[in-house]
Amino acid sequence: MAVRDGRVLLTFDKDFGELAKNSSLPPHCGVVLFRIPMPPADQAGQRLADLLLSRQDWAGHFSVIEPGRIRMRPLGG
Repeated sequence: MAVRDGRVLLTFDKDFGELAKNSSLPPHCGVVLFRIPMPPADQAGQRLADLLLSRQDWAGHFSVIEPGRIRMRPLGG
């Protein structure tokens, strides 16, 4: 669905890293893996939105958000 709709997939599931690496995703798609502790429920939406709004280049990348850093690797397409 993400490919069809031109979306960036957001996940806490580490298995998507292997899937993204072995897939040919088009450049308008991307994967963002959160490897951070889940914020408290009343702060989760704002905290995750702030992280995502800190960049505009998620599409075309497999990105890992960790405490204190963001790593990005281009997806093969």
